Amino acid sequence: MLNKVLLIGRLTRDPEIRFLSSGMQVTSFTLAVNRRYKDREGNWQEDSNFFDVEAYGNLAERLGRQLSKGHQIFLEGSLKQDKWENSAGEKRSKVKIVAEKVSLLSKPASSQPSKESYFETDFNEPTDLNTDDDVPF
Repeated sequence: MLNKVLLIGRLTRDPEIRFLSSGMQVTSFTLAVNRRYKDREGNWQEDSNFFDVEAYGNLAERLGRQLSKGHQIFLEGSLKQDKWENSAGEKRSKVKIVAEKVSLLSKPASSQPSKESYFETDFNEPTDLNTDDDVPF
């Protein structure tokens, strides 16, 4: 069986951090992903989708420290379905994405260089948020 999700999108809010009873950190956020398509008349349309994402352990710690609303990321993960019964006894479910690998593509627009200084800055490779290598050598 294959359960794999690959998305590029922007965080719609700052990540929320919580801890499981085991002490493991869980970081959750919502990722907005745009989709462009042509309608029946041949006109380009854009649609936005919003996905709930969770990360666990070391990845959750790094994401909680380094990401904020507006960051654009590349996410690799899998789908997880939570099931429960509400207080009225009705069955409910929700599908979430569990992050496995995340790369930072760009920072929020407010921290981007202005158009005048854009060509004076170097292009930065995507930041891999999956490694424990915090030391630059």
